[in-house]
Amino acid sequence: MSNPDIIDELAGIVVGSRLDLIRYDRVEARDNAQKSYLALFDPDDQSEVSVRDRFAIASFVVGLHGDDRVTKHYLGKFDQEKPSKALASAIAYEIQQGKASGPYGAYPAGPLTRENVTGPTYRVAAANRDVVGAKLVAGLEHAHLLVLHPRDASPAALQALLDAGWSTTGIVTLSQIIAFLAFQIRVVAGLRVLDRKFAADRLDAAE
Repeated sequence: MSNPDIIDELAGIVVGSRLDLIRYDRVEARDNAQKSYLALFDPDDQSEVSVRDRFAIASFVVGLHGDDRVTKHYLGKFDQEKPSKALASAIAYEIQQGKASGPYGAYPAGPLTRENVTGPTYRVAAANRDVVGAKLVAGLEHAHLLVLHPRDASPAALQALLDAGWSTTGIVTLSQIIAFLAFQIRVVAGLRVLDRKFAADRLDAAE
């Protein structure tokens, strides 16, 4: 995996543009984000979590966030890992089935309980469980929990991952992927907003 910088690519940043210059003004942050992407999706060691499963989970997570362009990127990377047609179809189906508004969940007893929101509990469809495999099924269900039910995260949820064959190192990697994607999507969304603002400013100046 190599350049172009993934955030530049997903945000549609043109070399030499105003956004490009802004990003290079914060070159350390830019480089660290790229290094994080490469560490998670082009790892030296795949023994705990394969690249195929990383991109399957990533596709599902960004699909839950509802960013079509970012989802297309990760689905494309997943496809490059040559999953079976059945697995590719299952992941695409689960993205659609897992979508919800969120975040849901309940706070511990106290003043914040007024903000409790109930929402659907996600489970991989019965017809897809054998195709996806127990380990990846658990990974998808845990990803959905952290994205849409973060208040409901619990030791029992971590135990479900261990029971499905995830190691503690693999669970850390899974959590890092989910957290990184939340960060990446927000940065990309912010850059797109800036790009639209700059485009509007140029139109105003031209009038």
